[in-house]
Amino acid sequence: MEKQVKHISKFLSLVLRHEPAQIGLALDEEGWADVAELMEKMNKKGPRIDFATLEIVVETNDKKRFAFNEDKTRIRASQGHTIEVDLNLPPQVPPTVLYHGTADKNLPIIKEKGLVRMERQHLHLSAEVSTAKNVGGRHGKPVVLVIQALAMHEKGYVFYLSANGVWLTDHVPAAFIGFGE
Repeated sequence: MEKQVKHISKFLSLVLRHEPAQIGLALDEEGWADVAELMEKMNKKGPRIDFATLEIVVETNDKKRFAFNEDKTRIRASQGHTIEVDLNLPPQVPPTVLYHGTADKNLPIIKEKGLVRMERQHLHLSAEVSTAKNVGGRHGKPVVLVIQALAMHEKGYVFYLSANGVWLTDHVPAAFIGFGE
């Protein structure tokens, strides 16, 4: 069952964050999909799923990537979209520092341009060093960058906090990044 849940989670990430058209799914402007429609379309063009399994995927995902609405009739990805959605997150005052994990091979470009969101809607930051280290280790030798988030906020940069606790912003200039040197 664990392997099936992981496979479904990866597929949900694909259709709820990046390519809903792959199964002909319609997301609203806030990224919500109708659960019945999602299951129907997944059962035709993706991994087979029932509601009980979908609940398990949402509840057990270690990164809490997905969320139901209150009556569990709609579902969306909490963050990480490459398609345009409005998560309706209010701006937040961040903690003094946040962290970003990357691979050491990325440091030269980060030192030059800062952190950029690339193809994603927002740049992801963490309140925990361990989370940033895990993220950084996915693509090489991990490096944890210390972001002077409160100082950025005081200079007018906007931060949001996703439903699963990931801090979001659009850009981190190199001047606000501690490289540990």
